[in-house]
Amino acid sequence: MKKNLSVTGSCLCGEVSFSISELDRDVVVCHCQQCRKQTGHVVAATRVSDKALKTTGEQHIHWYAASESAKRGFCRHCGSLLFWKSNDSEHTSVMAGSLDSPTGLETVAHIFTEFKGDYYKLNDDLPQHLRSD
Repeated sequence: MKKNLSVTGSCLCGEVSFSISELDRDVVVCHCQQCRKQTGHVVAATRVSDKALKTTGEQHIHWYAASESAKRGFCRHCGSLLFWKSNDSEHTSVMAGSLDSPTGLETVAHIFTEFKGDYYKLNDDLPQHLRSD
């Protein structure tokens, strides 16, 4: 899926904003423990080519090395989680909640469902993957 539309987004305080010229993927919901620990629940993210992502206020983004293979980008002022990036990838996952509406996106799958919290159920008909998609 490629969406040839322009989408914008930002952090809660507005210090970081961005525009996306082309989306690579609809929204995938991640239930891994790292996503749950960082956000207090789950992460819903789309993905873009790094070439299609333009940020303003990059000096306000702090990158946290969540593992040896990936990092998470958030606003150092308000704490909004904005990005997830594999160290060897030319794509960045963008948190769907940071996007301005309308996005034209749909939620298409759940990943890392074997790690989901025991306090909620997945009651939709979307594909569920024990690990990543």
